[in-house]
Amino acid sequence: MKPELIKTVAETEELMKQVQKEKTEVVEPKKAAVDIEVAEAAAKGAEAGAVKKECEDLLTEAIPALNAAVAALDTIKPNDIKLVQTFKNPPAAVKLVMEAVCVALDVKPAKIPDPAGSGRKIDDYWGPSKSLLGEKDFVDRLRNYDKDNIEPRIIDKLREKYIADENFTPENAAKAASAAEGLCTWIGAMDAYDRVIKIVVPKKIALEAAESEYNKIMAALKVKQDELDGIMSALAALEKQLEDSILEKKRLEDEVELCVVKLERAEKLINGLGGQRDHWTVRAHQLGEDFQNLTGDMLIAAGMISYLGTFTMAFRDGISQKWVAACKSAGIPSSAKFSLVACLGDPVSIREWGIAGLPNDSFSIDNGIMIANARRWPLMIDPQGQANKWIKNSEKKANLQVIKLTDSDYLRTLENAVQFGLPVLLENVGEELDPSLEPLLLKQLFKSGGVMCIRLGESIIEFSDQFRFYITTSLRNPHYLPETAVKVTLLNFMITPDGLSDQLLGVVVAEERPDLESQRQELVLNTADNKRRLKEIEDRILHTMSSSEGNILDDANAIEVLSEAKIVSDEISEKQTIADATQLEIDAAREGYKPCGSYNAVLFFTIRDLANIDPMYQYSLSWFIGLFVRSIHGSVDKEHQSVAGDSDINDLRERLGVINDHFTYALYQNVCRSLFERDKLLFSFLLDSRIMQSRSELPEQEYQFFLTGGVGVVKKNVPRPDQEWVRIVLGVSRIQAPAV
Repeated sequence: MKPELIKTVAETEELMKQVQKEKTEVVEPKKAAVDIEVAEAAAKGAEAGAVKKECEDLLTEAIPALNAAVAALDTIKPNDIKLVQTFKNPPAAVKLVMEAVCVALDVKPAKIPDPAGSGRKIDDYWGPSKSLLGEKDFVDRLRNYDKDNIEPRIIDKLREKYIADENFTPENAAKAASAAEGLCTWIGAMDAYDRVIKIVVPKKIALEAAESEYNKIMAALKVKQDELDGIMSALAALEKQLEDSILEKKRLEDEVELCVVKLERAEKLINGLGGQRDHWTVRAHQLGEDFQNLTGDMLIAAGMISYLGTFTMAFRDGISQKWVAACKSAGIPSSAKFSLVACLGDPVSIREWGIAGLPNDSFSIDNGIMIANARRWPLMIDPQGQANKWIKNSEKKANLQVIKLTDSDYLRTLENAVQFGLPVLLENVGEELDPSLEPLLLKQLFKSGGVMCIRLGESIIEFSDQFRFYITTSLRNPHYLPETAVKVTLLNFMITPDGLSDQLLGVVVAEERPDLESQRQELVLNTADNKRRLKEIEDRILHTMSSSEGNILDDANAIEVLSEAKIVSDEISEKQTIADATQLEIDAAREGYKPCGSYNAVLFFTIRDLANIDPMYQYSLSWFIGLFVRSIHGSVDKEHQSVAGDSDINDLRERLGVINDHFTYALYQNVCRSLFERDKLLFSFLLDSRIMQSRSELPEQEYQFFLTGGVGVVKKNVPRPDQEWVRIVLGVSRIQAPAV
């Protein structure tokens, strides 16, 4: 493309030189000569126009008078003429007017004796006037009078003898006879017209000469203009060729520039997305596998959400494995090892749940996923208040409404929440739910007036799709009837050892190393925000690439979006790398406190099992954690007293041992206060055995043998004891038997 551009540029430059030469040597001189002649013709045309205008202006003055005279002639009626003919001795004004008419028409006067008695003959126009008036075409003769060629002797006589007479006016004539008025006006008009025409005629002659010369110049000019038009047409063809060449050059330049831009964009695209190749390749492969297994995974997930919410994690895993095997036998594709987190979990949402207080164990996370995806409202079995805390924290920004069935206005609060889309938490329900909640639990919606509505009690209210409903019970082992269980999604939110161990670890680190725990909490928030932003950027990149039509290199906006997203992604990834390194350091520091969390979690589950002895023996998690915090503070004083004089206590293991011992004793004392005397020894044994099991100091088989006396123990091939040893043991038993 670039060689073609170079060739086109050379051709265009050569054509530009040719056009410039043609303009300079041919067109411009010819055009200058024509312009001179055009200027001369314009000057001659201007002169002729001036003369013509002057003539027209003069005629404009005379023509109205002439028209008035003709109009006056039209007013003369035959009866008026006959009346004048009947005059034997006409008035002087009539006689004067008729004399002027006779002079104008060159009618000879009659010779009559002088009435004054001079003996001479005088001119008399009345006789000829009467004859003239008697002519049939008298008025037409006046109307067709050759006004352009009046003889000088006639007009001079009219002006000297008649028009100069002050009595020769249409007004005086009108007094004598109406016909005389029109004739007088006609004589005046002939005089005025003659005055003008004497000036106009020479000017008309000059105008004809000027127009003739102008026409000759214009004819010659037309010839030269035609020549110039031919030259200009040839020049226009050259200029059109030049314009086409310039456009072609511009097109090639644009294409070359576009290729350069595309190369830059491709480089940006490669640099921006090249680093994500491995990640997206693995991700695409994983999504492909997930798509293949989608049917079976969704089937198992639906079954788990519908039926396994109340069961423990171990039971859920066992059932899911059986369901995976059943799918395989039925030919339904599914994952080899089913995981609800991998199937329906959103990492960003899971992190936000953890920040809001959801325990960080797989059992609790699965419960959160079930709540997020279940079609029925969740009813959470929550004796330790973990679900309550999580729901309140996560829905706090949405203006969560907390109600109890014992509240007098709980139904009104619920109606408002349903209408305005507010989340509602119903706490401390029993084994039976209020029947008024049934339409809400069954989502008995209907359309009214184009909106979805629901009936609560006696009220019909609009149902907002933003409404969320959570139910919790603090009962440890509630028994819900089937008709209740099918209306809700039952979930077991009882605390797990892993979840409690992590909580207690956070408590002890917060008390012992508050700086470390605050740094960790801040890091958790930052990490969650970074992961969320990375996910948004990744979604934005994928959306941009999928929505771009045609070649993505032609979409400047898409490339810009991808470049900006890459820059932000790199910044966040860099921050996240630093955060991950810091997290490892914090986790390493926290790892030393982990045995303390695990040990004390065992103590909680020990006292929790006391409810199996007597339902009265129930202890809340909040009370347990409060006692644990007090023991941490109390163990500091005890430790100082036990190592008096030794201020350099840096052994973490020793410190944790002191905390564990202090809390164990404090827990034992507080729990024993609430036990019957007969159960205190059993509690001591249970506490000791659980502690030994947590330290792997009590073999499970021996413990089970001790508890069951060998009943139900699986028979195994073990070395037989020495016969002498058996004989001694049996003898000792016989000796001790009477004492028993």
